[in-house]
Amino acid sequence: MTTAYDVVIRGGKVIDGSGEPARIADVAVLDGKIERIGEVKGKGREEIDAAGQIVTPGFIDIHTHYDGQVTWENRLIPSSNHGVTTVVMGNCGVGFAPCKAEDREALVRVMEGVEDIPEIVMSAGIPWNWETFPEYLDSLQAGQYDIDFAAQVPHSAVRVYVMGERGERREVATADELHQMTSIVRDAVRAGAVGVSTSQHLGHRTVEGELAPSIGAGHDEVLALARGLREAGGGVFQIITDGFYGGSDAETQMQLLRSIAETSGRPVSYSLVQKAPYINLHESLLKLTRQAQSEGYPIKAQVFPRPVGLLFGLGLSLHPFRFHPSYLEVHDRPLPERVAALRDPRRRAAILSEQPVHTNPIYILLVSQYDNAFLLGDPPNYEPGPEAFLATQARHRGITLAERTYDLLIENGGHNVLLNPASNFAEGNLKAVHRMLVDDHTLVALGDGGAHYGMICDSSYPTTVLSYWTRDREHDRVPLEWAVHRLSRNNALALGMTDRGLLAEGLKADINVIDYDRLRLHPPKPVFSLPGGARRLEQTADGYTATLVSGQVTYRNGVPTGALPGRLVRGRLSA
Repeated sequence: MTTAYDVVIRGGKVIDGSGEPARIADVAVLDGKIERIGEVKGKGREEIDAAGQIVTPGFIDIHTHYDGQVTWENRLIPSSNHGVTTVVMGNCGVGFAPCKAEDREALVRVMEGVEDIPEIVMSAGIPWNWETFPEYLDSLQAGQYDIDFAAQVPHSAVRVYVMGERGERREVATADELHQMTSIVRDAVRAGAVGVSTSQHLGHRTVEGELAPSIGAGHDEVLALARGLREAGGGVFQIITDGFYGGSDAETQMQLLRSIAETSGRPVSYSLVQKAPYINLHESLLKLTRQAQSEGYPIKAQVFPRPVGLLFGLGLSLHPFRFHPSYLEVHDRPLPERVAALRDPRRRAAILSEQPVHTNPIYILLVSQYDNAFLLGDPPNYEPGPEAFLATQARHRGITLAERTYDLLIENGGHNVLLNPASNFAEGNLKAVHRMLVDDHTLVALGDGGAHYGMICDSSYPTTVLSYWTRDREHDRVPLEWAVHRLSRNNALALGMTDRGLLAEGLKADINVIDYDRLRLHPPKPVFSLPGGARRLEQTADGYTATLVSGQVTYRNGVPTGALPGRLVRGRLSA
């Protein structure tokens, strides 16, 4: 047998990402592309035995925030730990370019508050060797990474770049400033940005509580961004609307989405979750999305396959007592000393008697509403029964919810992690998630990798989709082939990336070999590996036998090989 290929993956169950039924086949890789699928007679320089395992395309996460992380490290974890081989960053209107030197602190403040990235991390890690967005892309061009990434130009950064302090203060843009914003988006997309993003989410604030610059921008300003896409002849538009806190109803939100699609002539996606007390809003928006699609508007919703919420813990950014005065007295102590202090009955009584105090009303809201919180456990269970809810446990014990939560936080040496679902769990289960997940007009996304370092660890969602939704869930399972399609080719095509997300001869060799029966998610845990020794959450999984990017094995059994074939992906224009 002659050596004809770089890698040959033999005898696996090939699920090619098209949604078609799986088949047993070999996959041969040569020069970064898939050379042959079928019976491969030639030998590879590396051979991977995939018998009894599944072989899939690399997954594509279209909603991340690696805008800073790509400037200070070459591994885009935690996404790359879960079979993801391409990510799209610059979502929700926040990022680090374009940026003038005098505005750097403003963008850092926004990212610190909106995306929970510590200021020390950005100060120590970001080189700031750019001003314009094309210069930002150029600064990333030579980097070597474990996976590919693409960038969107963020509205808040554009606004501050054009308007300075007026933009940060959210003042109304002039006609000339709107024209400048259009030009910046156009030039960014022509340079390789895959789109533009914005946020009208009232929860997006600095640590001090100031709204992000894009919040409340008029529709004329949002449409100025959309015109940039039309003038460039390419790109997508991503938005998180103001509906999360009841800012507008479904019809008003959809009218804006339609206007964006009509003005830009490009695909539009928006974030969609089920959230109390507006527990039926997602159903209304899905209905309106289907109607818009039938009328030719390319609008889709980005949805998440499990509860969207915050992780609480004494070693994390937040927990229900984080802003109680008597807790703050010991917050800066090492964890063992803090736990010891919290075991003091007098301090316990004082903390439980207090209310949180902070200038940011969103922080107060986040730590005050946790009736549905539960201990995540090992392995993590994202859809436990009612008996797991802390409120239920407190009632059965004849104590308050706060008392039960306090006791769990100081157990296990203070290492317990609680999940407090803020969205997708209004009914105490994932029925609404299933309805959103299987809708033809949704995109599986919202992993938020590269952000929320001490609050959220949702980039592991591909493992949840494969292990829970297709295998372990007792009812309403989804077909494995369908799930792989939604994680790979479906997202690739939504971004116009036709060279990936599908196992086909001639396409990019981004591939996963997965021991499906052994696939298992581990609980998130804090590690101190960010610039300046800052904390982030890491979540690993068993079952990923190998991940290939551009034909190179980047991970074996979840361990990085040191190969860094990942690169910046510049968008392709339609005109």
